[in-house]
Amino acid sequence: MTAETRLRLGLVASSVVLTVVAIEVALRASGYAPAFKSTALLVSRDGRLLLDCYPTNPRGYFALDLRSAGTRAAYRHLAPRRYEAVASRAPWAVEFRYNSSRFRGDEIGPRRSGVRRVMVLGDSFTEGQGVKEDDTYPRVLGRLLESAEPGRWAVFNCGRRATDFPALLEVFGDVLALDPDLVVYGMVLNDADQSPEFRARQTFVNDLILDHGHMLIGRPAFEPGLIDLRLLSFVRDRLETYRIGRETTRWYREMYGPPNQDGWRRTQAYVRDMDARMRTRGGRLLVASWPLLAGLESRYPFEDVAREIARSLAAGGVAHHDLLAAFRGRTSESLWVHPVDRHPNEIAHRLAAESLVAVVRRIGAEIQP
Repeated sequence: MTAETRLRLGLVASSVVLTVVAIEVALRASGYAPAFKSTALLVSRDGRLLLDCYPTNPRGYFALDLRSAGTRAAYRHLAPRRYEAVASRAPWAVEFRYNSSRFRGDEIGPRRSGVRRVMVLGDSFTEGQGVKEDDTYPRVLGRLLESAEPGRWAVFNCGRRATDFPALLEVFGDVLALDPDLVVYGMVLNDADQSPEFRARQTFVNDLILDHGHMLIGRPAFEPGLIDLRLLSFVRDRLETYRIGRETTRWYREMYGPPNQDGWRRTQAYVRDMDARMRTRGGRLLVASWPLLAGLESRYPFEDVAREIARSLAAGGVAHHDLLAAFRGRTSESLWVHPVDRHPNEIAHRLAAESLVAVVRRIGAEIQP
């Protein structure tokens, strides 16, 4: 190798090193941090009290800091052995309290004469994962209805996290026992029943809703090594985001297509049965379909799924309201609870409630309470 060649290689290497250093400095200056931060859950033994815990508080929304003396005194009993580990990695929390029906909020008392009783059924989107109780869309919907027609509505949050079909049908039975006039089912794309063959194909642990791979559940938190390059973390995060987006987009689409045709057929039957049971009682069912909070800025990646759901509900004569229009064109990230938790935040819950109020009033006018 000639001296001139060595000089050129040295200049190229120096240029690469300087570029890497410049990018690293820029990433650190911008405040970029790797996405391996943990989320966590703290739950009481009886399941009546729960904390959703997050690593940072980017919007200043989370009021509980597990590191403070007062919060530690109030909640350490939830997990005496894990509390300090969670507090060190995911110190910002939102409280959940459940009634004897295992729904969020106070006990549901007897119905009042002349008041239309609305039960909002669903999974973690409805329960309000990462969102304060008063900010959930059932509570906001109740306030909006009360403002429009004082004393004529009572709305209750009957969401139960991590519940899909067929378990949602069992929760619907619990809701019927509370004597509703209208059940609003907040449908999310992962609610559909899945055939065993289709479920077995899901090999990834993350999805477009919650970063399950970074949950702190009885394990040590990841710590960066001696060489903590933000550039490497940035590249890794982008590759992982691309992989998750590609795999989960395909999986959700296939859930409502031929690969899961048996599960989707059962799901349609469940919803039509729910509608028939409500009509038999003189009430109504309204399906309010939530979009996943991804790609809202441009072309929503699940338009075909939304059309298939709308087609099925129309064919079965089931009342339906698509919430996508309330979010379309907004920045997806602005509606997330947290960068590692893509459940709808309090802004998204408010938008959903505002979108629903006119529909609920119209259907409610057809019901004799």
